[in-house]
Amino acid sequence: MPTRRRVLKTLLAGAAAVSAAPALMAAQVSSTPRFAAKGNIRHSVCRWCYNDTPLEKLCEAVKPMGITAIDLVGPKEWDVLKRNGLDSSMCNGAELNLVDGWNDPKFHPQLIKNYVEMIPLVAQAGYKNLICFSGSRRGMDDEKGLKNCVEGLQKILPLAEKNGVVIHIEVLNSKVNHPDYMADNTPWTIELCKRLDSENFKILYDIYHMQVMEGDIIQTIRDHHQYFGHYHTAGVPGRNEIDETQELHYPAIIRAIVETGYTGYLAQEFIPKGADKLAALRKGVEICDV
Repeated sequence: MPTRRRVLKTLLAGAAAVSAAPALMAAQVSSTPRFAAKGNIRHSVCRWCYNDTPLEKLCEAVKPMGITAIDLVGPKEWDVLKRNGLDSSMCNGAELNLVDGWNDPKFHPQLIKNYVEMIPLVAQAGYKNLICFSGSRRGMDDEKGLKNCVEGLQKILPLAEKNGVVIHIEVLNSKVNHPDYMADNTPWTIELCKRLDSENFKILYDIYHMQVMEGDIIQTIRDHHQYFGHYHTAGVPGRNEIDETQELHYPAIIRAIVETGYTGYLAQEFIPKGADKLAALRKGVEICDV
């Protein structure tokens, strides 16, 4: 026959098990193996590719993948990154859009105002990189576009240099995604870097976009890496996963980047096709962790 003490002991044990269940579940989640990055590449991911996930949740999900930063996050959400111990690897928010850029003087007053306000904010937050765009051609020739960009960007570069902020112009393809975009090739953007002659102006070299436009990715990186301050990934064709379904072999590309002595971030910017988008992201990081 059970004694009163034994019954009470059994009841208490059952209650303790029930109350411990949430803690046990949390322990199981926290014990999910973290990806042990080799440390040769600093991993990031572009925010817009996961816009259907709240930023707080995205931060929580990517940290176990070895991702330490998120690209293309503006000042309004920097506090979320800081709470989660993540860097803003490429800040945005000063640009107008992708088509109205520095190659057209009529946009200079607003762009200058935006960047003059944003550059100190980036520096004060402890960040370094800020994106910009050339804008569309609209019938403009390359030389005119270069001169216009130089004229406008020279107005903000002294402030960027003073604050230790690097302005990055992104190269985008004009064949598939961004018709008429001017900075659609590396020679034009390299010439812009040479004319500006500042360590605080670099190219955001998007591997996907330049494979569409030029190919010869590894040799381009080896020859011109001194002008490249940041890298984006995606699969070709389709801008999807960077796996065996596409034509770029990312391990070789990332090894070429590492060999140049690059110490910045590599941001995944592919659009996952599968249902488990975060699993695709993790695989992308693993592929690039050479």
